[in-house]
Amino acid sequence: MTQSGAVRSVPLSRVEIDDEIRARVIAAVDSGQYILGPECKALEKELAASLDRQHAVLLANATAGLMLTLDALGVGSGDEVLVPAHTAFPTIEAIFQSGARPVFVDIDESYCLDPSWLEPRITARTRAIVPVHLYGHPCDLDAITDVARRHGLFVLEDCAQAQGAGWRERKVGSFGVAGVLSFYPSKNLPTLGDGGAVVTDDEGLARKLRMLRDHGRKEKLTHDVVGWNLRFNEIQAAATRVLLRRLDASNEGRRRVAARYAELLKGLPLGLPHEAKNAHHVYHLYVVRTPERDALQKHLKAAGVGTGIHYPVPNHLQPATLGRAGVRSEALPRTEAACREILSLPCFGSMRDDEVAYVAQAVREFFATKGA
Repeated sequence: MTQSGAVRSVPLSRVEIDDEIRARVIAAVDSGQYILGPECKALEKELAASLDRQHAVLLANATAGLMLTLDALGVGSGDEVLVPAHTAFPTIEAIFQSGARPVFVDIDESYCLDPSWLEPRITARTRAIVPVHLYGHPCDLDAITDVARRHGLFVLEDCAQAQGAGWRERKVGSFGVAGVLSFYPSKNLPTLGDGGAVVTDDEGLARKLRMLRDHGRKEKLTHDVVGWNLRFNEIQAAATRVLLRRLDASNEGRRRVAARYAELLKGLPLGLPHEAKNAHHVYHLYVVRTPERDALQKHLKAAGVGTGIHYPVPNHLQPATLGRAGVRSEALPRTEAACREILSLPCFGSMRDDEVAYVAQAVREFFATKGA
């Protein structure tokens, strides 16, 4: 309990569902069309336009987007993909499922891929770079795309945590051959369940993705390739179309929350998020850092504050990775140090100022007990 009064519940994230979303969902239910119908087609056009892309392909989730795009680009057995170890495991999972091998690189102070690690690890087998715009902060896309051009590599952007983020006035997802989006309920652009999309300017790639998501077919009973069942649905598309219109305002809400945290947490022995000079951070997560992470998390739980650790085990040390044939073993000092200290505080677009103040007060009280 904090000095400010009784314990309150502040969740790590929250999706705001209102009457407009309910009405759109009910209309989709009443339409009788549930898979890849008019709502999905409209959402694909709106997503593509929002990122100045020619095509958007809706999928069941972002993991499918990464997996199918690697497949469609011909990345497979024997190939290598440069990727940060500090990301959600599904990023790595998609590379393994393609048959390729991840080559892990370390992070910079924004927790994103450090471009200086790329070139020394490129071999004749390297086919792609997967920059992950982690926590809502964009990677250094100037440096990454420069390396990719000089070595003839694909850049496949993982934008699952960064819908609406930008680098030098351009949105993430508009730099590489393709960008992968996630609509998981806690994401900047949520949906009512799982969902994702791939955006691209490559018409041939978009065509392949549409086949692969739907059993490898262009016509109902003719299967040109072996595909999957990874389609999106009308009910979720109807809700996501409403939330897409609200994305910019929601992201500005997240930035307001982050600015308020920075003010209220100033002066504590606590690492706060960094925003690079050319970056527009959209704070999917507000990640702080302290060697006393576990004790702070326990204190906040007692105060009714939801937290998370994203992510406690770096992917080069995950049980599913260790010992896999051909995967290089290399120490990643920044990644390994961060994973011992990071903690995500509540952050979402509709978070009220009194909720931010409550969380910050609980954090300050923790350090006050330590004599900080």
